[in-house]
Amino acid sequence: MNIVQEIFSNHSGWENIFQKGRVKKPQLVLVFGKRELVSQNHVYDDLKNKYPNASIILSSTAGEIVNSGFVENSIVATAIEFEHTKLKTCEVNIRDFNSSFEAATQIVSTLCQKELNHVFIVADGQLINGSELVSGLNQFKAKNVVTTGGLAGDEYDFNQTLVGLNNYPSEGNIVAIGFYGGRLKVGFGSRGGWDAFGPERIITKSKGNVLYELDNQNALELYKKYLGEAAEELPSSALFFPLSIKPEGTKEPLVRTILSICEETRSMTFAGSMPQGTIAQLMKHNSDRLIDGAEKAADYCLSDNNEQEPELAILISCVGRRIVLGQNIDEEIEVIRDQFGKKTLITGFYSYGEIAPFNKLSKSELHNQTMTITTMTEI
Repeated sequence: MNIVQEIFSNHSGWENIFQKGRVKKPQLVLVFGKRELVSQNHVYDDLKNKYPNASIILSSTAGEIVNSGFVENSIVATAIEFEHTKLKTCEVNIRDFNSSFEAATQIVSTLCQKELNHVFIVADGQLINGSELVSGLNQFKAKNVVTTGGLAGDEYDFNQTLVGLNNYPSEGNIVAIGFYGGRLKVGFGSRGGWDAFGPERIITKSKGNVLYELDNQNALELYKKYLGEAAEELPSSALFFPLSIKPEGTKEPLVRTILSICEETRSMTFAGSMPQGTIAQLMKHNSDRLIDGAEKAADYCLSDNNEQEPELAILISCVGRRIVLGQNIDEEIEVIRDQFGKKTLITGFYSYGEIAPFNKLSKSELHNQTMTITTMTEI
């Protein structure tokens, strides 16, 4: 596997910041960047001219991760040349389907071919119901294929997220990459580090990913009570207090992040489904535990890879972690670097949702407030 990584800013233009081997004809280019930059047409045009035969996947972010750590107000492009692995990509738009589940079913139908090894997803972070999407993608599990990935971000604005495949990025898109062949070893790990507090409550009124009531009380008013003066900064301030839920059939609690609020309907929209009857509990951050969670995610990747140092690591971390860790944000990337070693190329972004299983035996889930890692090594 040969890899080259470049970074773009309005000030400096494109700069090469990492190279492993000689990249001649990369099959894949992962492009993660600030929405206002990645939406500029010249970005895709530049990369298409440089890598005419590659599948180019673009996504807006809530912050970028490069090999050296966290960056912002930039674009990171990572071109990957596989030696023994074949790829197939597809793109669907949520507006063409009745549900996110239905869109996922189309992806499964397109990619489910002989020797499918892994599927990586990048999807719109505002218009997609991530839980429905992942539920549909879990149809791959019948073929023993794991799905990982994440939802696009938009800094702290929660306004518009963009995703694209071999074209200018736009709203509503879901891009999937299928990796084929037995010589690609894929690892994954997803861990949080948040602490539950306060009483457990029951979701008594919800619809899809929109929450109305907890314990027959208006959920938005309850949140405002806990947030105090910070309630004026909703929805971003709610990232400090996500909700833990435990839907029926799941062994581990899932964390849900607020995407938006509606004062007119007194409701809160979350990144994933909020099923009625589910137990929910507020959570608060502990910076040390968040960083420890990132380290554990890397550990799990290594255990899945026979402790072998991976060639590529794609890090997708929640925007809420970026806000909470603040100036210490590089620490969660540094502990991962320490676990993997210097030879691993790191790329990734801060997201509105992360996709991965809890462990090797479980199906994929939509996570919030986690560090989720996908590693790849050709053998």
